[in-house]
This record gives sequence, C-alpha cells and structure tokens, in this order.
Amino acid sequence: MSEVVHVNVGEARPYSFSFELHHTALIIIDMQNDFCSPGGFGELLGNDIEPARAIIPAVSSILGAARDSGMLVLHTREGHLPDLSDCPPAKLERSKKQGAGIGDPGPMGRLLIRGEPGQDIVPELYPAEGEVVIDKPGKGAFYATELEAILQLNGIESLILCGVTTHVCVHTTLREANDRGYRCLVVEDATAAFDERDHEAALHMVRQQGGIFGWTVPSESLLSSIADSLKNNAG
Repeated sequence: MSEVVHVNVGEARPYSFSFELHHTALIIIDMQNDFCSPGGFGELLGNDIEPARAIIPAVSSILGAARDSGMLVLHTREGHLPDLSDCPPAKLERSKKQGAGIGDPGPMGRLLIRGEPGQDIVPELYPAEGEVVIDKPGKGAFYATELEAILQLNGIESLILCGVTTHVCVHTTLREANDRGYRCLVVEDATAAFDERDHEAALHMVRQQGGIFGWTVPSESLLSSIADSLKNNAG
C-alpha cells in the first residue's frame, strides 16, 4: 500500500466527501459509561440511554477500519477534576437542578469525574495502546485540551466524527473544528442523542445550505468506500 490513499465517499450528503487516510483522524466522542451505561450520569438525568448503546456496533466497525488502515484515532471523555476546579459554577448548578449533580456519588463512582469508572470509555470501544484519549471539561473537544496541537502535529485536514450526543458534544466539536478549517464527516448511525428528534435535527444542521458545517453519511457507505480504496491501492 502506498503512503497516500484517497477515499471518495460518494453517498455522503450533501455531496461526495473525499479525504486522504493519512491526513484524516477518527474522533470518537464521549462513548463513556456515564453516557452509555446503566446507572451513569445520562440515565440518572432521566434519559433513555438505549440510542447511545445502539450505535456501539457501528462505532466499533468504524474504529476497526480506522485501526486497520492506519488512520489516527482519538477518543474523548467529558469529565472534571476531583475538586471540580475546572467545572463552571453554572454547569454544576444546572446538573444539580436536573437531579444528578456533577461530582455526586453514583453506581460507578462520582458522576463525570476523571478517573472514576463512570467517566471511562465503554469496554466495547476501549482505546488500544497508543491511541490518544482527550479528557475535556466542556462540550467541545477543542476547549481546554491538547486536541488542536495533536491534529496539527499529525498533519490532519479531515475529521470523521462518531459518538454522543449528536446535538451537544458532537455538534460542539464539529462547530469548533469547522471554524478551524477542518473538513468534517459525521457518521449518521454512529452518532446518537437520547431523543431521536434531536439527533435528526442535528444531522440536518450539518448538511443544510450545501454543507454549512460538513457532511453526513451512513456507516456502511463509509466502510465500503475505505475498503474499496485500500483494495484499489493495493492492486
């Protein structure tokens, strides 16, 4: 396989999305127990976590393809320092008003606190050795993290986004990336919100007005496009 592998995802919307594997990063956003497992922060807030759990197979398939192709893989986890010094008072207040305060005890340790089992990534998608894990205190993965420096160091131009939730942490990261000039592809069935209406609206916002924030695509189309490009390159 030559160093440069071009992938064209013809079924992306609003039009085809092309990228080079070695200039593209897969970012898996917040697939952590606090959002995807029973007894986590998301469920304790009263949300149905089944949509978040349902995307695990699709995310796993994309993660496997990224690993096999040598693509840069990054994982993010939302969470705060044990003393909550990086948690804005307004965010802490809102969480307590909703019935699950950040830092409160939960079935998997203190809610949304770094180092607790609840803040860790679900076993099915656990990072492999050498894969970067970005611990973020906010919704977006660029705020108060080393993400931008890592992307620049690796010559990344395009991002493939998976994870939860589509309209909050995925969308915030997407918008941050868009303003920084990255080309972004959101995988439709590898992202989820606790409410399907929020998910569909968020996907629509990505690709409206000719792709104002980026592109969206079903996972199967992305996977087949990567496989075809690798096959053609090897031949």
